[in-house]
Amino acid sequence: MIGVHGIRKAYGERVILDGLDLELAEGGVTAIVGPSGAGKSTLLRCFDLLERPDAGTVTVDEVTVNAASAGRAEVLRLRRNTAMVFQQFQLFARKTALENVAEGLRVVRGLPRREAEAAAAAHLDRVGLAAHAGHYPAQLSGGQQQRVGIARALAMEPRVLLLDEPTSALDPELVGEVLQTIREIAAAGQTMALVSHEMHFVRQIADRVVFLEGGRIVDDATPDAFFGPDASTRARAFLREYHLARGGPEYQI
Repeated sequence: MIGVHGIRKAYGERVILDGLDLELAEGGVTAIVGPSGAGKSTLLRCFDLLERPDAGTVTVDEVTVNAASAGRAEVLRLRRNTAMVFQQFQLFARKTALENVAEGLRVVRGLPRREAEAAAAAHLDRVGLAAHAGHYPAQLSGGQQQRVGIARALAMEPRVLLLDEPTSALDPELVGEVLQTIREIAAAGQTMALVSHEMHFVRQIADRVVFLEGGRIVDDATPDAFFGPDASTRARAFLREYHLARGGPEYQI
């Protein structure tokens, strides 16, 4: 089982997550959507305790930790089963693409350099960047840097891949290459939790759409149901505003 239970997070009197429960389906893609400030990224970061909740538990397979009080050893056990793809790539500027992907394998997994670099090369090839292994981040486009970030995450062989707005920092013409990479990884059966504002992509790739508002899950549906004519009133209102903000409707609602 991969999920969170009773997760609560507040900043002073402002409640971000209000006793939230969410389990992810094995081999599925769960998209987390909602209005700005709904707690989407905070929830995603709670899965590997990059964001420390005030209460609740996190479970990945046989590892269950108390989110508020877990010690360093428990956090590391949890993170060995998760991997995060960030909005801003978070690559080491002075390391090549190959070295960036190999770093976690050497530091976290303890692999020898040659073994780590061989695995890193295989994962760069998987995301279509074998020819760029010796390039530094400054020599790569934003889309290529994000694909290095995805390769780095996959190299850790995570039980769940967490993607936090993976296209938000990209120029529009670079979005497609990253979305195609994510689509291929999903087709291979990788369990994912995805926060995205790309509704067209969410509809294509997700098995499930979870709508957050006010720190709670207010809708949990298949893509067909969430984007279809029988969607909830709140989902229809959200999608209507989304379409208006982007100059026109993408779906019939």
